[in-house]
Amino acid sequence: MSDPQRPTEPETAGTPAGAELLPADRPDVAGRGDDDTQRSPVGRLAATVERLRREVRAAQTEADGRALIELAKGILVERLGCGPTQAARQLAELAEQAGMSPLEFAVEVIDQASGDRLSEVTTGFLAHTAGGAEAADSLRNNSYALMLRAAESGALAARDAQAVADSLMEHALRPLGAEAVAIWSLGGDGSLTLAGSAGFTVAEAGRWRYVPPGVATVARRGLGELTGHWIGCLSETGLPSIGQHQYPDGGRAAVPADTGGRILGVLEIVWPAPMEPQPAQIVRQVEALAELCAHTLETSAPRHPDGDWRPGVLPEVTELMDLADSLHDPTLVLVPHLDPAGELLDFRIQHVNGRFLDPSGRPRGVVNGSLLLEAYPMAAGESELFELIERVYATGEPFRAHRMRLTTLVDDVPLAAVADINISRYGSCVLLVWRMEDETARLASLLQHAQRLGRIGGFEENLLTGEITWNVQLYGLYGKSPTSGPIPLEDLAAHAHPDDAVAIGRFLRTLLHHRSPASTAFRLQRPDSVTRHIRVVAEPELDSDGRLLVVRGAYQDISAHHWTEVALAATRDQLAHSEQQARERNRLTLQLQHAIMPPAQAPLDAPGLQVAVRYRPAETQHLVGGDWYDAVVLPSRLVLLCVGDVAGHGIDAATSMVVLRNALRGLAVTGARPAQLLSWLNMVAHHLTGGVTATAVCGLYDPERRTLRWARAGHLPPVLLRDGEATPLPLVKGLLIGAVPEATYEEHEVQLAVDDTLLMYTDGLIERRDRSVEESLTQLLAAARTVPPTLDQQLDRLLTYSKSDTDDDTCIVGVRVA
Repeated sequence: MSDPQRPTEPETAGTPAGAELLPADRPDVAGRGDDDTQRSPVGRLAATVERLRREVRAAQTEADGRALIELAKGILVERLGCGPTQAARQLAELAEQAGMSPLEFAVEVIDQASGDRLSEVTTGFLAHTAGGAEAADSLRNNSYALMLRAAESGALAARDAQAVADSLMEHALRPLGAEAVAIWSLGGDGSLTLAGSAGFTVAEAGRWRYVPPGVATVARRGLGELTGHWIGCLSETGLPSIGQHQYPDGGRAAVPADTGGRILGVLEIVWPAPMEPQPAQIVRQVEALAELCAHTLETSAPRHPDGDWRPGVLPEVTELMDLADSLHDPTLVLVPHLDPAGELLDFRIQHVNGRFLDPSGRPRGVVNGSLLLEAYPMAAGESELFELIERVYATGEPFRAHRMRLTTLVDDVPLAAVADINISRYGSCVLLVWRMEDETARLASLLQHAQRLGRIGGFEENLLTGEITWNVQLYGLYGKSPTSGPIPLEDLAAHAHPDDAVAIGRFLRTLLHHRSPASTAFRLQRPDSVTRHIRVVAEPELDSDGRLLVVRGAYQDISAHHWTEVALAATRDQLAHSEQQARERNRLTLQLQHAIMPPAQAPLDAPGLQVAVRYRPAETQHLVGGDWYDAVVLPSRLVLLCVGDVAGHGIDAATSMVVLRNALRGLAVTGARPAQLLSWLNMVAHHLTGGVTATAVCGLYDPERRTLRWARAGHLPPVLLRDGEATPLPLVKGLLIGAVPEATYEEHEVQLAVDDTLLMYTDGLIERRDRSVEESLTQLLAAARTVPPTLDQQLDRLLTYSKSDTDDDTCIVGVRVA
């Protein structure tokens, strides 16, 4: 593919770009060939055909050039105020002074005078290819402007879109490296008709003469994008299109052909080889060529699928006005209102039919003839109605919406309404039809849906005439066909459960004899042997003399509600029973725990040692924990001090705590050291308690030596208070109890002095959800530095300033050397 950024230079100064010289015109080609072949009848015929073809091309080129020169002469006549002869003389002299041919100078004059899109495209393209504005001025002799003006001249003078396709291909697209072009006409139903093409075989153009609505092609993709749809390689997209077998790997461009905001078709260009992304100058040039196609499509009709040519006469506005007057819904006939540059600004209300009622109360004559956005400024606001009209006008695809919200201004107050909208395009006009929602019908529909969802059926019974009216929902509740007829109120007991006869009798006496509103619930026995729970509500209507005329009421199926109440009652009973059992179980468990682990222990009789114990259960009474403590004088006069925490809550944790506490007491009588006691306790927990795990600190205090030998099993070490300082004891090694079958534990011995205080506690004292264990331990050490007069006050103070938020028990054992 040739470079699309470098247009082909003309072979002669007077030949438009893209008009190639024939091989016989070239000196390096003329004269070649075999003399015998040239003298043969076939050779003479070929030479004649070639000569005629050259003459036709020359005539076409001369005609295009002559049209451009005559246009330039007209511009000079208007600007210089001279005659045609003097204008021709001026054109020749100015061209000679500029060093340009008359044709090229004529194009220069046209560009400067018109200032249209082709002029902008030419200037931008030259600046891009030459590298700047100065270089663009130096390239005025370039044939690029001549090429575009020649294409414009051919398109405007063309009889149909086929001639436009030939002109665009010859003058504008072939220099860009394109090999084929197709001009598609957009139908009102969204179909595409091939209006003209060049570069395709006759058979290929015949196969693609009509594309039905909804078929995804390259051209249809171009309708949905403002700058068109550009494809580097057709085979990579999988989209079908004309010439897909001739140019399977070529590039494509499908640009909408629009004028005045209305899309009339698509210009599709084909390159033979894959195409790189094109610069903005090329894109603008193709858009300008698409506008030329739109001008032709607007004034001529495309070829129909049956092959006939039909005249492109647009529908008359008067015919559309007659159509609007025949409709039973409010209708507006809108025509586009364009600015001087041909861009769509607004729509003018050309006609309103007799059914039209302005929401603001203005007469039809005031609205008729005004601009749409001036009459209804809210159309461009919340409802986006103006954008929808603009889109229909551009694409020709009708728009329909059900229950669309519309907003209008009445005395500067926005009022909303709901309507069904229908927007369609007829030629260059738009027909807007709406149907305001009927409030009565809407409320009736809402009532019907509410009765259906609520399983409610209404009735009315005239007691004077005996006429009974049921709605459809009531027949459904009774399981009856509407053709079987309704049931009088007096026969209600015959269709109910016998046990409900008393309630129904009371209901009828209140309603019919006391003439007061009444209601009751009963079990309806339907013909299909299904029993439904029904509530009936009715009220009487009396005349001026107090006589009963009509009874109106409603039945509601409350079966689901009834069975829900039954299920809820059973559930409430079950929950009450479960709560009672839980409370009893927790009460017994707490009694067991408090019997074994009282919140405070009696003073311990140990020489030179004060021992205090505090136990705080969890804040919720439903969580029975496994925290435990022990402080007892052994037969050896050593004092056993220990705290522990069994994992979990509930009765299992409490019973496991009792097992471990009593086991440790029994093992301590043997006189073994703390490490050995924890090792034996680990075996008990692992083998004899069903997989219980726990943490513990076990210590033996010798009153004579004032020493404490201790070991830990996954528990926090004790805290020593001495001389106003609080420090934790070393963190000796030791796994939690019950984790493995056998475990060994390290011991540590600490020498205590008079007035030293030792604290052993469970994690409920320091654990917090919002902080780490290290932070909680630091806070505990800070609180423990203050030493009250008595040990009991010290433990109470720690419990006061250390409130747990983990629903765990807390045990503290305090030892002070006296």
